[in-house]
Amino acid sequence: MPRNGRSLLWAGLLISVLLLAGMVVFYRQVHHLEDPVGVFENRALNKAARSSGIAARPDPEAPSSLPPTSISLQLIEVPKLELASQFLRMWRVSGPNICGALRGAGIEMSEWKAASMRNRSYECYFQRIYERDEVRPLSSTFLKVRGDEMGDIVEIRAKIIGPTTDAQGRLAPAVLRIFEIIVKQACWRDFEDTLASIQNLRNVEYERFGSYLSFTREAGSANIFNFVLGLKATSSSQVKTKTYFSTERWLRMPAVLLRTSFSGSAWGRPYQPIALNDVASTRHSPKSSWNCG
Repeated sequence: MPRNGRSLLWAGLLISVLLLAGMVVFYRQVHHLEDPVGVFENRALNKAARSSGIAARPDPEAPSSLPPTSISLQLIEVPKLELASQFLRMWRVSGPNICGALRGAGIEMSEWKAASMRNRSYECYFQRIYERDEVRPLSSTFLKVRGDEMGDIVEIRAKIIGPTTDAQGRLAPAVLRIFEIIVKQACWRDFEDTLASIQNLRNVEYERFGSYLSFTREAGSANIFNFVLGLKATSSSQVKTKTYFSTERWLRMPAVLLRTSFSGSAWGRPYQPIALNDVASTRHSPKSSWNCG
């Protein structure tokens, strides 16, 4: 082989050996760097597993993560209907129920039904004509309870023409009984004092706390009397109170408070909001009977 050829062969072999040695050194360096990382990861995983195992075992002596709260129940409980009735005037009886109460007292009230085919107003009424001439009644009693399809009362009206009275000029008990039932069914005790004026056929106009009662002699007539009872909750205080007791402003009590509550306390009971929106469902039941106490 010529001299130049052998020189090239040895040079190629030397380069190959150097490349192979370099690759071996590089691989060892990389493997040496990766080993501490793997060991560290394994140690971290083992430590996390031991920590989770310790956390999973309950410690009876460890304090609760939810310490007892001292928040007053009055600050978070939904207002009750019984409280709402003390601050906001409302009908505590439905139209069908008050009509039924009047019928039970012997007053021949009609059934609660639509006033007409095209009228969404509902009503029950009673009319008795005792004496009349060729043109108009001389002695009669008329009563109407007006409301809506759901049974909510809008207004109660009555008209007495030529009422029967006793020797002292007081209204006959049979007619006075109508007003006694209406006022007592409404459960507005501050209106019960007006019954004395009605019995003696004296004008009385009473407006208080978002409602009104009127029993007045008709102008220009000595023996015609008009009676009106209804709600008039238009004052700012009444509107604000109604908004306060609305269930739309109150959130459901968190379950965590229910779990940490006392046994037998108000928090331990299931959440049952009772507020203005629930009044309708109670009034609309034909068997519902309110206790004014």
